[in-house]
Amino acid sequence: MMITKTPSVLLIYTGGTIGMIQNPETGALENFNFNHLLKHVPELKKFNYHISTYQFEPPIDSSDMEPQAWAKLVKIISYNYDLYDGFVILHGTDTMAFTASALSFMLENLSKPVILTGSQLPIGMLRTDGKENLITAIEIAAAKIDGKAAVPEVCIFFENHLMRGNRTSKINAENFNAFRSFNYPPLAKAGIHIKYEPSRILKPDEGLPLKPHYLFDTNVVILNLFPGIQESIVSAVLNAPGLKAVVLKTFGSGNAPQKEWFIQALKDATSRGIIIVNVTQCTSGAVQMERYGTGLQLLQAGVISGYDSTLECAITKLMFLLGHGFSNKEIRFRMTKSLAGEITKEE
Repeated sequence: MMITKTPSVLLIYTGGTIGMIQNPETGALENFNFNHLLKHVPELKKFNYHISTYQFEPPIDSSDMEPQAWAKLVKIISYNYDLYDGFVILHGTDTMAFTASALSFMLENLSKPVILTGSQLPIGMLRTDGKENLITAIEIAAAKIDGKAAVPEVCIFFENHLMRGNRTSKINAENFNAFRSFNYPPLAKAGIHIKYEPSRILKPDEGLPLKPHYLFDTNVVILNLFPGIQESIVSAVLNAPGLKAVVLKTFGSGNAPQKEWFIQALKDATSRGIIIVNVTQCTSGAVQMERYGTGLQLLQAGVISGYDSTLECAITKLMFLLGHGFSNKEIRFRMTKSLAGEITKEE
């Protein structure tokens, strides 16, 4: 008789709306504990899973999420990696896409699911979206296909869609469909059944062990272009003390103003070793600097393409590569390569 192992999932609560419970006496929102969770989501008892929990003390509002907290998450996952089939991280929605992107690079050779989820309404409220998000995220974290993890990636699950974490952005502060992956299709959709898309899911090298990373360098900045942007502002940003890299948010397919002072400022910055990565302000599509003269000038100034990378991915990837002390040349090379399925590049 074949003995099947009971699936095990580690639930990590960092903070955020999903973990807030309304005190019926005071009306105040309070952070959850596991007893609260079982009370408000009794369906968890129906899982034939071993579910353990870890709670950040104190919980972190997602607006306060920092690389140190990312490193803490990696440490928790790495320490417990052999004990669980998958991991679910409860996280505030505002910076969830940044955390998911960062973890996709920090958890090298990942072969188990790490699913981030949250909610727009606290889990104790009647119309909460948190219950379905949590239940389905746990089911995905424990799921196996042919004896292997169904989705061995860092993902975000929200409102019936499982999305690659480093492809996802928050797009709605009001509705339940808070996240979208514009440039890469969902890895799974949850309806009556959870329908996985194996061809879209990364295939890990089973022979390689998990390699956790903890180093980040936050000497980076985002420069968002707009009509009428002033030379003094651009100069102040590009000459900020300690600056090492810039994510340049450009128009359309990677275009920028054809102002001599602007192009010269970019040339001066890249000549000083500052890495400038071009990503589009559009929610969908990719940078193609060769397409128009307004983009080609950036290429000639030493700006590198971010292709179809999200802003969240581009900035965390830069922090990650800078933190590991790679040379300028190596970082520029790695920014144009897919390390964890984060960009689509036509060869």
